[in-house]
Amino acid sequence: MSSSRRDFLRYGGLAAAGLGLGTSVQAHPQRVAPSDQLRYGVIGCKGMGWSNMRAALNAMPEAECVALCDVDASVLDERVADVESMRGKKPRRYKDYRRMLENKDLDVVIIGTPDHWHALQLVDTLAAGKDAYCEKPLANSVRECQAMLKATRRYDRIVQVGQWQRSAPHFAQAIDYVQSGKLGNIRLVKCWAYMGWMKSIPVLPDEPVPAGVDYDMWLGPARKRPFNRNRFHFTFRWFWDYAGGLMTDWGVHLIDIALFAMKAKAPKSVIASGGKFAYPEDAEECPDTLQAVYEYDGFNMLWEHAVGIDAGPYGRTHGIAFIGNNGTLVVDRQGWELIPETENVEGRLQYKLEQLPPQGRSGNALEDHHRNFAEAVKTRDRSLLKCEIETGSVAAINAHMGNAAFRTGRKLYWDTAANQFRDDATANGFLMADYHNGWELPKG
Repeated sequence: MSSSRRDFLRYGGLAAAGLGLGTSVQAHPQRVAPSDQLRYGVIGCKGMGWSNMRAALNAMPEAECVALCDVDASVLDERVADVESMRGKKPRRYKDYRRMLENKDLDVVIIGTPDHWHALQLVDTLAAGKDAYCEKPLANSVRECQAMLKATRRYDRIVQVGQWQRSAPHFAQAIDYVQSGKLGNIRLVKCWAYMGWMKSIPVLPDEPVPAGVDYDMWLGPARKRPFNRNRFHFTFRWFWDYAGGLMTDWGVHLIDIALFAMKAKAPKSVIASGGKFAYPEDAEECPDTLQAVYEYDGFNMLWEHAVGIDAGPYGRTHGIAFIGNNGTLVVDRQGWELIPETENVEGRLQYKLEQLPPQGRSGNALEDHHRNFAEAVKTRDRSLLKCEIETGSVAAINAHMGNAAFRTGRKLYWDTAANQFRDDATANGFLMADYHNGWELPKG
């Protein structure tokens, strides 16, 4: 089995079927005083929404799932049974998240819906007085990210973004090494995702809405379209109305670590090139092959992705490479390693860096991410968060910039003061939220 396939099973959409993300199940949880319980609701229970709820239940006896919301009745049936199996109690079920937010028993809400719903649901959750764990990418546009950040500050709530690599010890160790200066001047950072498990998505005809699905609620602010299963569970992420392809799916995870380690936020410019080169006739809208070059002060960052291929740089299907004058540090979800540069000293070849054995991963980062969130909620101290909303917005905004550069086909220059591209109305249009069906972008 390829390593990218293993990552998909462990961290991706199939985790909802119980394939990874930890195998422990608290069928008989420890007794917890009612005053210490943290009562959860979940909006969007199919994939990462459930993976997050399960991780919280596995990690913390005080976590209690009291409400589940999904537009698909069959998903609700499955997840209600899952919660009952783990904790012996059935949560309340909802199809409209707004009704769930009226539940006074709720303390926190996990938002695991498609990207185009994140902004509305997060702002409504905060306005209802709940704290939130929001899946990545933070939103489907730059303007939504900005509105969500404003709302978090206005309502003074705790928001953790699901970029759980921030809670992985080996990523923290790699970041510390990068920031130690030992690599020397870092002139280039490479981020990549080669997804061999992802194959062509065949073109399918539109069809009637499946029984038990509230399709109008699934669409929400997205434009009206007939139901097509390609645009529904999981594969929605390859269509611009709802998501941004691999750039915003895997890109936010990896770009987040790259920018955090380099202490960078906004690029000076970005240019991108790619297309549907692997499967030009399939149903997917987003590019299956993409390279984007970001220019920051003192270094460039290269993002690249390719679907249907496992053979990525440095023999890794995904990762981040910090390329310095003294050596390169490469990190992915399995661990990190150093590749030292060499120099000739008096006729002898010497390494410029210490030689270290490969450093592996440890623990369950997703569960640790939820423990971190719960601690911040209980103490009301957002400074404890590993991925606070502003952090999540940096990765999402940079990813959306790369997609805007691809869609315009030209080099774009960022104006940090104005929060938009310079002299490019078309590119700035891709930063906006495109809302329909009576839904409006929250003002925050």
